[in-house]
Amino acid sequence: MALKSVIVLEGTNPHFGWNDSGSKPSGFPLNWINGPEKVCKSMSFGGFSGFSACRAIRNVEDGNTSKRGTHLERVIDETKSSFPKPLSVSDLSSTADDGSKVRISFKGYPGSYTEDAAFKAYPKCETVPCNEFEDAFKAVELWLTDKAVLPIENSSSGSIHRNYDLLLRHRLHIVGEVQLAVNFCLLALPGVRSEHLKRVISHPQALSLSDILLSKLGVSRENVDDTAGAAQYVVSNGLRDAGVVASARAAEIYGLNILADGIQDDSDNITRFLVLARDPIIPRTNTQFKTSIVFTLDEGPGVLFKALAVFALRDINLTKIESRPQRKRPLRVVDDSNTGSAKYFDYLFYIDFEASMAEPRAQNALGHLQEFATFLRILGCYPMDTTL
Repeated sequence: MALKSVIVLEGTNPHFGWNDSGSKPSGFPLNWINGPEKVCKSMSFGGFSGFSACRAIRNVEDGNTSKRGTHLERVIDETKSSFPKPLSVSDLSSTADDGSKVRISFKGYPGSYTEDAAFKAYPKCETVPCNEFEDAFKAVELWLTDKAVLPIENSSSGSIHRNYDLLLRHRLHIVGEVQLAVNFCLLALPGVRSEHLKRVISHPQALSLSDILLSKLGVSRENVDDTAGAAQYVVSNGLRDAGVVASARAAEIYGLNILADGIQDDSDNITRFLVLARDPIIPRTNTQFKTSIVFTLDEGPGVLFKALAVFALRDINLTKIESRPQRKRPLRVVDDSNTGSAKYFDYLFYIDFEASMAEPRAQNALGHLQEFATFLRILGCYPMDTTL
């Protein structure tokens, strides 16, 4: 039987088989448009929705039947050029080499440690500084950049909770991680020595993790939002009584001298960053992969134990567990007493585990978890960074 019209693809943002509610697998059903019926569907490609299929349908239906094949070929060609191309294994291997055509958004100024992480992942990428973490997310969502890089945890100061909240609020996918050894340097304007310093300016975390040296210098500490931003501020204002805790690359960019190198209290100071994109990458089994998820549970004895057991039963190693109160419903009410209502926090659980979604054991574990999780979302499945 001859094909009479266009096949319209209707779908939602893919999460490797699970939708946001955690109730049923999500997919991309095919809908046949037969005869002259004017049926319009909205399309969603990797989370970028809103395109209408009506024009494509009309292009095929207009004209006589004998030319329908030619019209269909033209529609397909136009569609290929109009819509974003999904990532493939070949795309993954080509962009992972040097990132020569990749634009990456990050929070901060040029010379920040987050920008260093972007260059570690994609050595020849083009970086785009943003004022806030949320701006870096939106830059990717608005197609201004291809990816975003953001810090998620530090070996000394722990998790960056704000960014966990943003992972859930936005629809980007984790496509990679970067582990960066953070080396703090004390910087100052040319000709300024450490004994001339009366204050040191930097991000509060950088100042707190360089406490030993700064205490010896007896300087006051001033907090700013970004280490590289502090370097730019000192240079712009010609502050000869102020030093900066920042990277060696920031010193090179802003023309500062390095007074001391490796001033962090803990020599093994590692920050883990996430790489985010509009579309997920294809999970593989020929390299080490990690999967990140977020879910919620009903209250009850042993419920969290059951959730974690689905991984232990399949010999899947958990590398990270983080809990965050739900922002929209931070408190849950329980009527389990005669004297009134008890209130407690209602949590989101973030978990990273060492397995690829291409492995049956990972699929089975999430299928098992879905049986009693009230909400489940896969944030990303991506190659592990095993280098420092």
